[in-house]
Amino acid sequence: MRIPQLIVTVAVVVVATACGTGSSPREGRNHLTIMTGGGEVHVRVEVADGDAERAEGLMGRTSLGARSGMAFVWEEPVETTFWMKDTLIPLSIAFWDERGRILAIYDMTPCEEDPCPSYGPDEPFVGALEVNRGFFDEHGVEVGDRIELTARA
Repeated sequence: MRIPQLIVTVAVVVVATACGTGSSPREGRNHLTIMTGGGEVHVRVEVADGDAERAEGLMGRTSLGARSGMAFVWEEPVETTFWMKDTLIPLSIAFWDERGRILAIYDMTPCEEDPCPSYGPDEPFVGALEVNRGFFDEHGVEVGDRIELTARA
């Protein structure tokens, strides 16, 4: 009787550990700093660096922490756009280039019907940061400011 209980206990601990301490970048253990004219702005981010993660983004989420966001990153500059299909919360987005310079900032509205508006800069970029709508205005973030993304252990 003790061995089956031990097996069940070990299985529960293994499953809980696998679910709770995975190393997925989507867990928000990454840190992004925006250097503005007024100082540094810090954001805890989930990183979407694969096609599936970038396609899903923040779809279906009902909330986002006040100093939290999602960073979409590419290894090479891209020319693409974002949309708010099936995204439930209003967001702001900033696009940055290879030097970390913010190229464009947009406020985006959730979209329930096709066609949805798309948002993107007029030049290639390597990253985009989505945060709660108004975050950039509230923190004095402007086009030309710099972004630095660092991983946290």
